[in-house]
Amino acid sequence: MDTPAPHQAVLDEVGPRLRRLRAQRRLTLAALSETTGISKSTLSRLESGRRRPSLELLLPLAAAYRVPLDDLVGAPEVGDPRVRLAPRSMANGGVAVPLSRGPGPLQAYKMIVPDRGTEPELRTHEGYEWLYVLDGRLRLVLADHDLTLGPGEAAEFDTRLPHWFSATGGQPAEVISLFGRQGERMHVRARPRGDHG
Repeated sequence: MDTPAPHQAVLDEVGPRLRRLRAQRRLTLAALSETTGISKSTLSRLESGRRRPSLELLLPLAAAYRVPLDDLVGAPEVGDPRVRLAPRSMANGGVAVPLSRGPGPLQAYKMIVPDRGTEPELRTHEGYEWLYVLDGRLRLVLADHDLTLGPGEAAEFDTRLPHWFSATGGQPAEVISLFGRQGERMHVRARPRGDHG
């Protein structure tokens, strides 16, 4: 049996990838057609693999989905300096997406933190953490402090202090986390709440 050429295998994956993207964005073919100017029938044939992808079709789709063209065609990662964001499930039911690669002293993550709706279970471990809230509200219990952080607010702490965090208000919180081994401080300071001077 003949093995398809590598470039053919890449092209064969474009249709399913486009269908997945449209489903993730909850878009209809009609809405996507209106945004891109590509007819519904052409979009449907592209997604089913009956229409060969071309640059003139993929460019407006990449713009509509706000993703690099490489992501649509699944370009190989060889020599690509960008970090590929592979989500990981967290023990607390959230999702963490690594934003840095390699075993360096600092690790960066984007986290979707659920509202656990439970009593805090404080933990300690070696390290230093900096949290920045992008969206939602995050409850941070740190030793004797019980704080609520909103979008644009940050906290920095030694993880040897008992700590726990959860989204609050029934909605997940979107958070950037920088974590370092003990001694790898971030040198970022959060302004105390109410200090607007």
